[in-house]
Amino acid sequence: MPMLVKRYLVPLTILGAMISGCAMFQSVIKSSFPYTSTLTVPAAAKVGVETSAISTANSFDQNFSKNGKMADRITLVRVISAKLMSVDPTDYNIGNLSSVKIFLSKANGDDEMLVAQRNDIGPNVGNKITGDIDNSKLLDELVREPSIRVRMAYKVRESYQTDANVHVILGLAAYPKPADNTK
Repeated sequence: MPMLVKRYLVPLTILGAMISGCAMFQSVIKSSFPYTSTLTVPAAAKVGVETSAISTANSFDQNFSKNGKMADRITLVRVISAKLMSVDPTDYNIGNLSSVKIFLSKANGDDEMLVAQRNDIGPNVGNKITGDIDNSKLLDELVREPSIRVRMAYKVRESYQTDANVHVILGLAAYPKPADNTK
């Protein structure tokens, strides 16, 4: 009997480690590669009026989960960091904006949720800022979508002579989904 237990116990242990390892691997991937998007603040934006810019978010891990199957292995997905950085021109002062709100949604705009904001942007902050995140929102369903939309609602404090491209970087955290033992 001990030989029979050894024969099945070792392969079952290895199989169990591999299955849980896949979920762990997916949570590490999701937590390591941020969603990024480049949005344009047009030179014609009116001072003091809330305006929106919309773009599609991209992440390296989308290459592994276009059909959403890999994302089924993770849970409790949240935004853990939000950064804005000017990319064109690189010296664009984000202090030209007085406030910024970042929303994520499905590609068609459905199920939109606020994930980060910054209402107290100083006039001389430079070309990078960190947003105040709202990590109370779970993004489990959203990361299963083949495409995610980013909307940046902003107010211009001071107009700029050219269009400015702002790069939004959203860091996510995810946990492995517990194995379903009901099957």
